[in-house]
Formats: sequence, C-alpha cells, structure tokens
Amino acid sequence: MKRLYENTDVIKPFQPKVHNHLECISEAITAADLLCEKEGLTFTPLRRKVLELVWSSHGSITAYELLEGLRETGRKAAPPTVYRALEFLLENGLIHRIESLNAYVGCGDPKRRHGGQFLICQNCKTVAELDDNAIARAVISRADSMGFTVHQQTVEVIGKCAECAAGSEKAL
Repeated sequence: MKRLYENTDVIKPFQPKVHNHLECISEAITAADLLCEKEGLTFTPLRRKVLELVWSSHGSITAYELLEGLRETGRKAAPPTVYRALEFLLENGLIHRIESLNAYVGCGDPKRRHGGQFLICQNCKTVAELDDNAIARAVISRADSMGFTVHQQTVEVIGKCAECAAGSEKAL
C-alpha cells in the first residue's frame, strides 16, 4: 500500500490499463480462501468464479455482466444465483458495491471491515479505493452534530483517472 498522506491509505490504487490482472485475481482468491478458512465459511466454485470475474479488471462490473461472464465460461447461472454469490462476497467483505453505478468492485483489504472512499472514473469506470480516517471522522462528526448515528459509510467520488484526463487533454 502506498501512503497518500497522513492517515490515508490507497487500498486499491488506479492500475495502468496494461498490467498483470492475473496477479490481482490470485491475491484476491488467496485472501478469500484464508478468510473463509478462518471463519469456517464455504467458498464454493461459483463464489470463487464470481470473485475472479469481479477482479478481472479494475473497473466496476454489474451483476448482469457477471452473469454473462459466467455463461461465457460454460456455467449455467441465473440472476438469483449471481446475486446470492454477490451477497456472500459483500457480507464477508470481499467486494464492495458501488451504488452510483449499481456495480461491484473487489475489496483491496478484505482482512478488516471498513467503509471506504471510492474514486470512480466516469470514462473507463476504473475504481480506486481509499481508506482516509480524516474523511470518515468528518462524516461521523457532522452526523453526530445532527443527532444521526452512522452505522456504515461509503463515499463515492466521480471524476477522471489520470490516464483518461491525459487522454482528454490530448484530444483538445
């Protein structure tokens, strides 16, 4: 993990368009195997394949794209099957749901429960995951001042990643 600034970790940074996704997938599957073993959970072949598909890029992926990906691998799957697998992965902190895109991304730190802040590129849909304690504390503080108790927080920031921003400048 790179330190961005004090109390902030870039849990899952923007990746270059060309890099070894197989390494990312392997690390995610290993983390899931360890977590499931530790917690006594069943990591079925379908759950494993869905997690692999989520990690197949650093962008977000919808349930229907996952369904199509499963079908391309020869698996017969229906939407409820995919949603049950996603529910398992979400409940166990292996993926995050990006509400604004109605999609999912792999969790960069499944060893611990966390909300997080997500930088989402509006062009290529890649997602970087941050864990900034100052932002989390600010949200909780403001919520407390309004008498609101925070149970979970997720912050989604839409913009352009460096590669897409550079591409936009070249197009001018």
